[in-house]
Parts: sequence; structure tokens; C-alpha cells
Amino acid sequence: MRMEDLDPPRVVEGAAEAIYRDLEWLGLTWDGEPMVQSERNDAYESALAQLRDQGLLYPCVCTRRDIRAASSAPHGIEGLGVRYPGTCRDAVAAASPTPVLPAALRFRFREPPPAFVDGLLGPIDTSTFGGDFVLRRRTGEWAYQLAVVVDDAAQGITEVVRGADLVPSTPRQIALFEALGHPVPAFFHVPLVLDSSGERLSKRLDSLSIAAHRETGQDAEKVVGALAASLGLVPEGTRAWPDALIESFDVAHLPTEPTALDLAPDDDKARYSPPR
Repeated sequence: MRMEDLDPPRVVEGAAEAIYRDLEWLGLTWDGEPMVQSERNDAYESALAQLRDQGLLYPCVCTRRDIRAASSAPHGIEGLGVRYPGTCRDAVAAASPTPVLPAALRFRFREPPPAFVDGLLGPIDTSTFGGDFVLRRRTGEWAYQLAVVVDDAAQGITEVVRGADLVPSTPRQIALFEALGHPVPAFFHVPLVLDSSGERLSKRLDSLSIAAHRETGQDAEKVVGALAASLGLVPEGTRAWPDALIESFDVAHLPTEPTALDLAPDDDKARYSPPR
């Protein structure tokens, strides 16, 4: 279990405890104490020093507006934003090792980006996923890319299963695993889950949450069964707990296209607002 709370303005008081309650309600358990990223500053500093010693970091004073306005900046890749045009890659480092303006720290990302074979989607063309990326923001916060690699290594993660929207981040993380001398895990990117209207489930759209099911007295086994059925693991209408699905699990059953899933309670098809 890992609590990824690196963005202080977006951390909601009590959210971590709510996540634990939701997972326990669904019958999910975890090994040991949860790892909390906001308590891992020393580990990230150590990784940063290792990359700095290899000459793989440089300070960058570019703002998002600067990058968008750069004439050499190509169109962005979904999930990565506008590709960084390399403005500060050599210029800032050559002019001053300690910039006057607050600077982010960028990783010198090799070209072409590392290719990989996804465990579900097969070979991935990573040729458009290039561009140096930030490891520490100018405001001092750690970037997701560095933190997740350092923590995956610390927790001995061998297989990463996550949404297909994060495919573009994978070459970046592979490069960091290799630069830090850690084994690269296997990656499985699963399609996103959509609601009954075809919209991606998200907090922004106030999609029906696990907490809404739990707090309105719904059946946890029914929810788990519906999720498992959407993955082709059990017949529709099956009630199940997660541990009962382990023995028959086969990645070959997983869909490769987005899945529409309507988990609204039988007695009320309207979308709930998550409890405040």
C-alpha cells in the first residue's frame, strides 16, 4: 500500500483514512504499514543526488507559458503535455550552475525513448514520448515520475498494473529505473472504465464513488462481482470477494478496449455525489 500525497494543495484531510476504509470494505488487504510519499523526502533526495552525479540533471527556469510559446515545441502527447523543447538543457547549465530564478530540475531523457512490451497491449511505439521531464518542481515538490520509481524499487514491485492513460509515462520511468540501477518491473496497462454515458470515471465529473456505495448500504460482494465480470473473470451477476478471484485469474481474459460499467444501485439509477 502506498499513499501518493506529493501535491499538498490537493491533499484533502481525512482522504487517506477514507481510502483505507473503502479498500477494506471491498475485501482488499495489504502487506505491512502503508508507505506515505510525503514522509519520503530523504529517499528522493538520495536518488536525485545519484542522478546528479551521473550528469543527468539540469536546472530549468522555463515556465509552462514559455514552453507552450516555444516555436520548436511540437504538439503534446496526451498524458505528457507539451514536449519540452530543450531550452535550458545546455544554455542554463553553461551560463550558471545556480540560476538566479527559482528552477525546476529536469532529467536528460535519451532519444529515442526506451521501448517496452506491455503485458496486455504488446509492443509499444514510444518514439513520440520524448522530451526532458521534471523531477523536482521549482516550488520544491517532488514530481510523480521520480517518486513512483524510487518507491516501486523500495517496495520490491515486480509488476505494475495501471490505466492505459499512463502508457506515455512508462518510458520515462524505465529510464529512471535504469539510471538508478534498479530492476525494471513488467508493465500491464489496462483500458479505462467508462460510465454508462461513455464518460471516463473521475472525481471531476462526480462519478459514483466506492464511498457512495459503502455509505448507502450496498453489497460489497456485488460490487466486486460486477467489477470482476467487466474483466471477463466471472459471469455477470456473480457475487465475489477478491481473494476468491486469485486462483482463476488470467491476464488473457482482460479486455483491451475501454469498458462501460454502471454500478448504480438497483433501487436508484441516478448518480450519487460522493459524501462530503
